[in-house]
Amino acid sequence: MSPARRGCAAAVAAVRRRGHWAALWDAARAARRCQATVPPLAHAQCRRRRAGLQLPAAFAAARSRPAPRRRRDPSRRRHRRRRLGRRGRAAMAEQGAASRPPPDVDTDDCLREYRHLFSPDILAGQVAFITGGGSGIGFRIAEIFMRHGCRTVIASRNLQRVSEASKKLVAATGQQCLPLSVDVRQPQTIVAAVDEALKEFKRIDILINGAAGNFLCPASALSFNAFKTVIDIDTIGTFNTSKVLFEKYFRDHGGVIVNITATLSYRGQALQVHAGTAKAAIDAMTRHLAVEWGPNNVRVNSLAPGPITGTEGYRRLGGRFAEEASQFDMIPLQRAGNKTEIAHSTLYLASCLSSYVTGTTLVVDGGSWLTSANNFPAMLDFWAAGANKNQ
Repeated sequence: MSPARRGCAAAVAAVRRRGHWAALWDAARAARRCQATVPPLAHAQCRRRRAGLQLPAAFAAARSRPAPRRRRDPSRRRHRRRRLGRRGRAAMAEQGAASRPPPDVDTDDCLREYRHLFSPDILAGQVAFITGGGSGIGFRIAEIFMRHGCRTVIASRNLQRVSEASKKLVAATGQQCLPLSVDVRQPQTIVAAVDEALKEFKRIDILINGAAGNFLCPASALSFNAFKTVIDIDTIGTFNTSKVLFEKYFRDHGGVIVNITATLSYRGQALQVHAGTAKAAIDAMTRHLAVEWGPNNVRVNSLAPGPITGTEGYRRLGGRFAEEASQFDMIPLQRAGNKTEIAHSTLYLASCLSSYVTGTTLVVDGGSWLTSANNFPAMLDFWAAGANKNQ
C-alpha cells in the first residue's frame, strides 16, 4: 500500500474509532491529499472505503468542486476602493453622534430649530399635565411634547410665569397650552386645576411631576422648616398630584406618570440631605404606585437627571463652579447634559415606546453619579461664598 493510501486509511479509521465528527476535519484533509496523490483507480477504492463516513452531501459536493476564479476589471477594483473610502469617511464623521447633545438654549425660550428623533405624531391627541412647567426642565418637556402632537397643561405657583411660558409654547409649536396656578402642597388647588383641565380638554393622559425646590446647605445649618419645605414640595407634592389625577381620571381611563427625581441619594451627596431624602422617597413611591395602579393600566416611572445646563438647579447647585473647575471631565461623557436630552428621555417614558416599562428609574446623567467626586470641602466653600453674598 502506498504512503498516501495508508494515510487516507488511517484517517478513516481514526474517524470511526473516535466517534462521529471529532476527527471529521482531519478526514477531509486526508481525503484531499489522497485525491491529489493517488491514481484514479486507487482513489475510487479509497472513496468506496470512505463511504461509511456518511458525509453530508452538500459538504462532499463542495469538497469535490474547485472554487471558481473571478476576474475583476482593475478599474472597477479601484472604483470600489474609492467608494468604500467615502463610506469610511462618512462613518468617521458620524462617530460619536449617538452621544452628541441635541441643540438647546439656556434660557426659558423655545428651541430655534428642532429635528424630530421620534415620530412627530407619537403623542398626537394626548394631553399632558406638567407641574413646574413654566421654566427649566418642565418648560422644555412641555415644548418637546407639544412638538410631538400633545396638548399641555403647565402648572406652577407663579401664574404669570406659566402664562408667559404658554404664549411662547403656543407660538413655537401651534399646539394648545393651558397655564394654571397650582401649589402642589395644597390638594384643593390641584383638584381645581385638574377639573379645569378636564373641562378644557376632556382628558389627561400624562402626568409629569416636575415641581421641586432645592438649594445647597450643610445638614448642621439646615433649619427644620427648610427641610420640611423641600419634603412638602417634592415628596408630598408628587403624591398629592398623583393621587388627584388617579381619582379624577387615571383610575377609569389609565395613564402615565413620570416623576422627575435625582441621583443625590445614591451615594449621599454633600449638602443635599433635604433634596436627596425627598427624591429617594419619590423613587420608592414610584415603585409602590406602579404595583398598586398597574391593574388600572397606569404606568409609573421616575427619571433622574444629572447636571443639566440652563436650569435653576444648575445655577444654585454649583454647576458653573463645577464647569470652571473642570469637574465635568470626571463624568464618563465628560460634559453636563441639557434640557432637550431630559425632555427626550421623558418623551420615551411617556409614550407607547415604553409601553411595558413601569416601576423603574431611568438615570439620565452621562454616568455622572458613578464617577464624579463627592467634593465636600469645595462644595462647602461654594455654599459659604453664596451665603456671604446674600447677607
